[in-house]
Amino acid sequence: MRFRRKPAREAEWAALKKQEDRFLLNAGKERQPVLNRQLERFVPDRLSSTLDLAFCKAFELVFEKGTGVIEKTYHKENREMAYKVNAYAVGLKESRKNLKAFSKNAKNSKAVNLLASGASGMGLGVLGIGLPDIPLFTGMILKAIYELALSYGFTYDTAGEQCFILRLIRTPLLSGEERIMADEGLNRMITGSVSLSPDQAFAGLDKKEEIRLTAEALSHELLYMKFLQGIPVAGVIGGMYDAVYMKKITDYAEMKYKRRFLERICR
Repeated sequence: MRFRRKPAREAEWAALKKQEDRFLLNAGKERQPVLNRQLERFVPDRLSSTLDLAFCKAFELVFEKGTGVIEKTYHKENREMAYKVNAYAVGLKESRKNLKAFSKNAKNSKAVNLLASGASGMGLGVLGIGLPDIPLFTGMILKAIYELALSYGFTYDTAGEQCFILRLIRTPLLSGEERIMADEGLNRMITGSVSLSPDQAFAGLDKKEEIRLTAEALSHELLYMKFLQGIPVAGVIGGMYDAVYMKKITDYAEMKYKRRFLERICR
């Protein structure tokens, strides 16, 4: 018996759905690192609020003044051209190979940014630089997400898109029902934004509140690692976690940009 092969976009949807199911299945399984529990009694009570403020200021700074600087590190025009070439190929022949070209570009940029994040975090950890690493780490997260957005043909420079990005960063840091609900909310946002212009997509969200919530999520997850990173030499262990969380965030961001892309071509 011969089975009918699924059309290319159906196969891509099926593969994406498996990724999303795995993400939600792990929502209640992730545990706090043992090292966090060992460091808990040494961390100053005020460090959490200090980290919150540091991440808030870092997001505000990058969104307001850093985007142009970040764009010089990856040549925005080249990435936009790569997307147009891939889109043209899909227009000529909608095969899985052509559809996967968008994901291939996204994965290549992800791998480069992951290596850079790990090297930067460990390098600063050796020197005992913890809190001052936050603006750099925040900028690297946003750089990685900007490149993912361009790989799938989306912008990132409107207030609404920045709110969407903040939720992409925050959601994989949540656990249990919070993660599931946040993911469902993002899927609804994506579906509702498909037929809208970049200026209209995600309009009405409170950017200041999104920054606050995302800063708190990052602060909560990285509290102990940033404390450890501030200790010379031993801080290399804390710095390694920059790459761990970069991977967690960018894996999720790519998944959601792929969903937006597939939703758009299916309309």
